[in-house]
Amino acid sequence: MTEHAREAPEGNFDPSGQKHPDKYQRDLNPETFAGQNFGLEGPHFEKDAPTGDTFKELYAMLPDLNKDDLRALPILPEGVRLEQGATYIDLSNLEQGEFTATSDMTVQPGTYIVPKSEVDFELWNRLRNAIV
Repeated sequence: MTEHAREAPEGNFDPSGQKHPDKYQRDLNPETFAGQNFGLEGPHFEKDAPTGDTFKELYAMLPDLNKDDLRALPILPEGVRLEQGATYIDLSNLEQGEFTATSDMTVQPGTYIVPKSEVDFELWNRLRNAIV
């Protein structure tokens, strides 16, 4: 046997890499690619998210920001899954600083999550440096 040849594994082996038979695939893997980033496929809530100026409580929480600043901050809706590897900041917990999302993270109730990809770098740096 050459060094490049491999023995076939014992048992049932599917060369396509599929883990489960087609009829069970959806049941056994209901969210197969959830949290993984594959181009522009799927919903992008950050593009149509409400902005910070629509949340009256943010005016009190972030007194150094004016209405135009808040209007430039998309706030992701509760329950939205964060994109794996993307950077975010929670306006309700600025002390935490920015964070990188993992594939299992979603927007929790009572948080104001802002995606870095949608914010001007100067405003983002002001948010990072704002300690309440």
